[in-house]
This record gives sequence, structure tokens and C-alpha cells, in this order.
Amino acid sequence: MNTAQRIRGILAGSAGNLLEYFDWYVYSSFTIYFAHAFFPHGSPTAELLNAAAVFAVGFFMRPIGGWLLGMAADRYGRRKALTFSVLAMCFGSLAIALCPTYEQIGVVAPVILVLARLVQGLSLGGEYGASATYLAEVSTPQHRGFWSGFLYVTLVMGQLLALCVLLVMQYVFLTPEQIANWGWRIPFLIGACGAVLVFWLRRQMVESESFENTSKKQTKGGVRVMLAHWPSVLRVCGLTLGGTVAFYTYTIYMQKYLANSLGFSKETATLISAASLFVFAAMQPLFGALSDRVGRKPLLLFFGIGASLGTIPLLNALSHATSGWVAFGLIVAALFMASGYTSINAIVKAELFPTRVRALGVALPYALTVSIFGGTTEYIALWCKHVGHEGWFAWYVSACALVTLATALTLPKTSAIPDSTP
Repeated sequence: MNTAQRIRGILAGSAGNLLEYFDWYVYSSFTIYFAHAFFPHGSPTAELLNAAAVFAVGFFMRPIGGWLLGMAADRYGRRKALTFSVLAMCFGSLAIALCPTYEQIGVVAPVILVLARLVQGLSLGGEYGASATYLAEVSTPQHRGFWSGFLYVTLVMGQLLALCVLLVMQYVFLTPEQIANWGWRIPFLIGACGAVLVFWLRRQMVESESFENTSKKQTKGGVRVMLAHWPSVLRVCGLTLGGTVAFYTYTIYMQKYLANSLGFSKETATLISAASLFVFAAMQPLFGALSDRVGRKPLLLFFGIGASLGTIPLLNALSHATSGWVAFGLIVAALFMASGYTSINAIVKAELFPTRVRALGVALPYALTVSIFGGTTEYIALWCKHVGHEGWFAWYVSACALVTLATALTLPKTSAIPDSTP
């Protein structure tokens, strides 16, 4: 693969990753406006709890997506798996955009919402493993950490783009009532249309040489071969556990926390979240490039120690924030700490597996852990508030980060992407 093909492949993979995460995070960004449309009217917290539960349900399909698309990526190629995943995301977004409300069709509305989120979860479950593997395999070894950082750049930019669409609608085009009545459907339509373009771009991608070389040797992969590398599987789970809980705490949940707990307006909460995510995205390639110089393990230890010891005082300080600037600064500090994990987690996991089970080995244990812990983060936070013990949540996040720290201490020194290790 020449330089031009490598760059085009990275751009096509990144563009699709951005679009998929835009579609995924549009749901959470607009929850405060459309939660009432799919569920019986109640208190704002109760409606958000219902919407958060559906958000968590979508995560339960991610292990299935990781399994199916991970095996497809290892057997038929990264390009084909990535092309299918973005097409599935398109159908899920379109279904939500066109779904009638609870008042119009009753209980069928939340059923359609759940089914659409299941399809999106299937798509995203396979997207991570295939895209992480593809980026790792097409990047040059000396800059692999730097390029790996772009996986979370596109992930965060997808979420940021979702928030920016909301900000433009809030401040330029629509009133809050219009957004709540029908405007929330617009970003889902944007995502569905964008997926068609990305589908075409991904069909033009060049397959990675690592996969092509292994494919010619007709080596078999699958779950049984993946489980033969069980220490790596456990490490993926351990690394993901604390990292995903911290990520969803300081990105997804912060918008609701600022508005629902600290009393900021919805518009201000969205603006603070968007600004902090922009800074967070800029950090990723910088941390990734640093890992190319000092190694992956020191960055993971930085995250593990910082999140284990710093989460409780940081969230406690945030709970007393009355200024938007103070809240923004504290969230950015938390995201700086989280970057020790997010910037390099994909490459660390890819470096643990041989080519024939790399996509599956990254995708399936990652998706399982994210489904159980990442997908329920927002729900657990809201539940703690609902029962009157919001402070419990900080202890939960710290405990999860401690698992990642313990796992990072067991990591071997890895920096290569083997082509056909048995």
C-alpha cells in the first residue's frame, strides 16, 4: 500500500467512524428534547431515565455486532465489514427520524425506538473493532500511536457534531418548543443521508496488506482461536472497563448533569459540553504521538492513577460549580486525564492479537465490556440522583478506573502488529 492509498484509507475509515458516532450520539444529545415523545409523561428525571434505559439497551447489541462483524472482518476483510456497519447505522437512524410519537401510536413508539437502537448497536459493535484494526494495520509503525488517536478524534467529533447541530438549532433556527415538537428528527435524517455518502467512500477503500497476507495463507480465526489468547481478551476487558465509564461520565452524562443537577439551562449545558469535547478531540493525536515516544503503558498508568484518585474530588468540586467557566475547566481537566486511555486504547488492543483474530479480539471483549459498563453509566448516575445519593456515582467511577489501572500494570511491552502469529 502506497502513501496515497494509506491516507485515503485512513480518511475513509475515519469519516465513517465520525458518521457512525454522530448517529449514535445524536440520540443522547437530543434526549432532553425528545424523551417525552416516546414515553408517558412524568417527571423530567423519570423521562430521562426511560430514554437512558433505551440508550443502554442499544449497547446490548454491541457484543453481537462485535462478534458477527469482527468475524466477518477477519474472514472477508476489514473493508467489507466497515461498509456493512455504516449501512446498518443508516437504517437505524432513518427509523428513529420517521417514528411516530407515543401519543400517536402508543406503546409501539418505544418499541420502534428500541428496535432502531438495537440495529445501531449492532452496527457500532462491529465498527470499533474493524476500524481500530484497519487503522493499526495501515499506519506506519513509527507513527501508529499518532494515527490511532484519530479513532477517538472522529468518535469525539461525531459527538461534537451532534452537539453542534443542536446548538445551531437552539441559537439560530428553532425555538425550544419547535425542537421538542419536531426539530429533534432533523439530525437523525442528516445521519441517515450522510451514511449513504460514507457507504460509497468505504467501497473505494484498499484492504490492509496484513489481512491480504494472512488471507492468502488461509489461516482460520473465530471465537475458539480468539479464546486461545485469553490473557489478551481479559486485558481488553479490564482496560475498557474503567476507560469507558470515565469517557461516558465526562462526555455523554455531563450535558444532563449540568442541566438536571446543577441547574444550568439546556443551552448553556450543551455549549459547555460542546466546547469541552472540542478540546478533548484536539488532545487525542497529541497523546497518541507521545505514546510513540514513551510507550503506551505510561499513558494508561497516568489515566488509571488519575481517575482512581481524582474522580471523587473532581466531581465533588463540579457539584458546587455555579459558573459555566468553572464547570468547563473541571470537565476539561477530567477529559485530559481520560485522554491517557482514549488516545491509545485502540492500538494497545490491536497490538495484543494476531491478524487472523485481531478484529474479533478487539471488537467482542470491548463490546461486551462497553455494553455492561459504558451503556449503563448514564443510567447508574441518574439512578443515584433519583434515590437521593448522587455522590455514590463518583465512588463507582473510581472503582472502575482502579480495574483499568490494575490491568495496565500487567500489560506486556507491545509495539508491533504481527501478521500471522499463531
